[in-house]
Amino acid sequence: MIAKSPDNPTSEHVQAAVPEPEERYFLEGPRARGSELKSLITILVEFVRGFRALHFVGPCVTVFGSARFKEDHPYYAIARTVGQRLAKLGFTVMTGGGPGIMEAANRGAKEAGGFSVGCNIVLPKEQKINAYLDRWVTFRHFYVRKVMLVKYSYAFVVMPGGLGTMDELFEAAELIQTKKIESFPLILFCKDYWRSLVELLNEMVDAGTIDREDLRLLLFTDSVDEAMSHINKHAVEAFGLQRTKTPRRSRLLGE
Repeated sequence: MIAKSPDNPTSEHVQAAVPEPEERYFLEGPRARGSELKSLITILVEFVRGFRALHFVGPCVTVFGSARFKEDHPYYAIARTVGQRLAKLGFTVMTGGGPGIMEAANRGAKEAGGFSVGCNIVLPKEQKINAYLDRWVTFRHFYVRKVMLVKYSYAFVVMPGGLGTMDELFEAAELIQTKKIESFPLILFCKDYWRSLVELLNEMVDAGTIDREDLRLLLFTDSVDEAMSHINKHAVEAFGLQRTKTPRRSRLLGE
């Protein structure tokens, strides 16, 4: 179902019917076959809803980061600038649709006249729709949501975050490593925050558990200009994206 947001009548969203959380039961082990089939149908419907809602959003860059940073935090300001610059490059800015870093990136995109979308998730706390989305979809299952956050994106920007952000970062990195997706650029902002991760990754290279080549498109930076140049080279130019005009905004179009 596509409807207008009561808080933002210009926004469109696709809202899943959200009963009491059942996904934890799906992961607790074997159940009656009828129950398993019912869960599979529910998951399939959620995938279809996501595909229908996001099919025409255009080439995206997904921004990951914590929901816990407020508007006055320096990380929020950086993410807002990143959203603005991505929109000016012609990308749709995609996030998890919630507060904090997600809100900042979506806000920046809207301020720059870009298109802003969110893949929301039903959680007991923290997660709520931010006010800067042109379109969003609400999911019950993390794995469906992660497919959507990856499927439409030509680059991934990772701001400081917690377990969810780490999960999303390594999901994207593993998909690139195993060639399940193209070698899209991965940019991690705020080098001091990720310093220990850089050391760990280098230790993994030294131990032979990953290759140095796996880190080739992984950029750690504090510079928005450097990040945009990296995305322009490894996404816009590498995949032949061209700017196209629509009645509302200039966008990028995949060849």
